Amino acid sequence: MAAEGTGKRALITGLSGFTGQYLAQQLRAAGYQVFGTVSPDQVAGADQFAVDLLDRAALAEVVQQVRPDVVAHLAAIAFVAHGDVEQIYRVNVVGTRNLLEALAALPRKPAAVLLASSANIYGNTEVGVIHEEVAAAPANDYAVSKLTMEYMARLWQDKLPLIVVRPFNYTGVGQQDNFLLPKIVSHFRRKAADIELGNLHVWRDFSDVRMVASCYRKLLAAPAAIGQTFNICSGHAYSLGEALDMMADIAGYKINVHVNPAFVRANEVVRLVGDNRRLAGVIGAIDTPPLADTLRWMYSA
Repeated sequence: MAAEGTGKRALITGLSGFTGQYLAQQLRAAGYQVFGTVSPDQVAGADQFAVDLLDRAALAEVVQQVRPDVVAHLAAIAFVAHGDVEQIYRVNVVGTRNLLEALAALPRKPAAVLLASSANIYGNTEVGVIHEEVAAAPANDYAVSKLTMEYMARLWQDKLPLIVVRPFNYTGVGQQDNFLLPKIVSHFRRKAADIELGNLHVWRDFSDVRMVASCYRKLLAAPAAIGQTFNICSGHAYSLGEALDMMADIAGYKINVHVNPAFVRANEVVRLVGDNRRLAGVIGAIDTPPLADTLRWMYSA
């Protein structure tokens, strides 16, 4: 692993985000020099650039400065219930296009460009375990924006070595509390007696962010990944009730759960569980920590 990225430069958009920080750790451990973009309202550190993805010229200048060997495009509006619909589409679609345009203009193209889409594009499918050929049926604006991004990226597939990933739900230390599992863990950590949640009858394929980052790193180094789309998932669905029971065991008490209608999403995807065989066929065995271990890590952090 240490020789994988020796002498190579990696660019991560959304470096300071939840996933970006873990992927940066993975890439540095593999020998890459890691550069990244952060949002304009953040202070850029070493090898970081504060840039708006919608600022076409500024983004192109960053790409020209870095001249990356590999790229992981993670910057996006990633919260399904984000209130500004226009921003979801502009950042997730137009921002991605600006990046691809800048990369295609480089005198030496990257060896791999990984684009983070989402398993939300599958929507409420009748398929039990979702493989990559399942027809898309997006049920919210976030999912539509990600599917649109995928279609837009096809315009660049003859110019750039693209890899599309569709991560299912994942979590870990550092994820914001407006996401489901961090919210639950946070309540248990402060010994709250009650918690308000939305839809209780949902099942999700939860993975550990460290596994997701490892998969991204391996895909960037795998020539066989170019031109393909991959589910990033554990292959096992957990109900919300199971997650609550795991946390009760970890924390040593049961929390009172109340349904708040304000948290119930329209067009909620009921069940999302993925097929990761294509991924394993390219990167090898996938080390997926049990959800209870991930929750214990988050609770103890």
